Amino acid sequence: MANSSENKRDYYEVLGVSRNATQDEIKSAFRKKAKQYHPDLNKDNPDASEKFKEAQEAYSVLSDESKRKMYDQYGHAGVGNGPRGAGGYSNFGGFDATDFDFGDIFDSIFGGGFGFGSSTSSSGRGSRARRGSDVLMRMNLDFHEAVFGCEKKFDIDVVEDCDECDGKGGFDEIKCPTCHGSGTITSEQHTILGSFLSKSTCPDCGGTGHTFKRRCSHCKGKGKIRKNKTLTINIPAGINTGNRLRVSGKGNPGSNGGENGDLYLEFVVEEHDVFIRQGDDIYVEVPLTLTEAIIGCKKKIPTLYGNVKINIMPGTNSGDKQRIRGKGVDNKYQKSKGDMYVIFKVYTPKKLSREQKSLIEKLAKTEMDTPEIKEFNRFVKNND
Repeated sequence: MANSSENKRDYYEVLGVSRNATQDEIKSAFRKKAKQYHPDLNKDNPDASEKFKEAQEAYSVLSDESKRKMYDQYGHAGVGNGPRGAGGYSNFGGFDATDFDFGDIFDSIFGGGFGFGSSTSSSGRGSRARRGSDVLMRMNLDFHEAVFGCEKKFDIDVVEDCDECDGKGGFDEIKCPTCHGSGTITSEQHTILGSFLSKSTCPDCGGTGHTFKRRCSHCKGKGKIRKNKTLTINIPAGINTGNRLRVSGKGNPGSNGGENGDLYLEFVVEEHDVFIRQGDDIYVEVPLTLTEAIIGCKKKIPTLYGNVKINIMPGTNSGDKQRIRGKGVDNKYQKSKGDMYVIFKVYTPKKLSREQKSLIEKLAKTEMDTPEIKEFNRFVKNND
């Protein structure tokens, strides 16, 4: 099965269920697929192994409500590349955080390793070093922080190796007396697929194959301790809503000596009162008086980089647009630069002084019709 999310089949299609299927329907469909494609039951089918893995992966997502929600919203990208598989939400000092973990669901249904009939097998998951899951946090930025970049400090709970025992969890290492150093224990189980011998992780050593004469009291034998730290990150200019930055090693802790996962920061940028951002381009609406629009003028307008003067042509109408090159976002995140677009809006005064009204009345007596007005008046006349 290809690793690329573009080549993956829809998980609902893989299990043969509808998108509004219940959890019982999803579980039942997976059991049928597991029995149909398990390699030990389909040794003559060369595609059985890949189809079994495909069904297993689909079930691992659709059987978890939070992962399923992320998959329904974002597709394979929400549970595959980058942060993997959605978990539950929690809060870290004003940030939204999501744990990501993409595991092997078959073990959760049938136990650890499995073997049909008299055969036995073991995935070795208990003693194998496993990388910690990634964490997604959402960070708010104001408009100027996102456009020009900034330095941000925030508090987060991180899990690190215990200083007292160097991350081992204890002192004076010995072979585990329960599993005799293998890291697994074997038991017989009966399921809908038949009877089989199952190898599961040793509960006393956690699959490492060893224990200690004296457990570390500082970390309570876990080898890891949780600390609250203040992290500082440099946010590049041009960040926009939905963009992400990776902070290596600040995700959830690994197991059996595995490295920590990563922290992904996803940004939400506040809107500006005057500027409107579309990609790297900036739009600003500039109000004009009747006289400015009719006879044209030079007008000072705001940009991201300070005020500039522009020439406004005579006869400007509401909705007319003027481009100023290079005055958009200088995006260091995506290495691009946008332009600025000035949108004009002509305002008609609601109140006039006596002098202004007299001047307008004199103006109205002159020939002010444009070709468009003449064409419209001709249509109205012919429509009588």
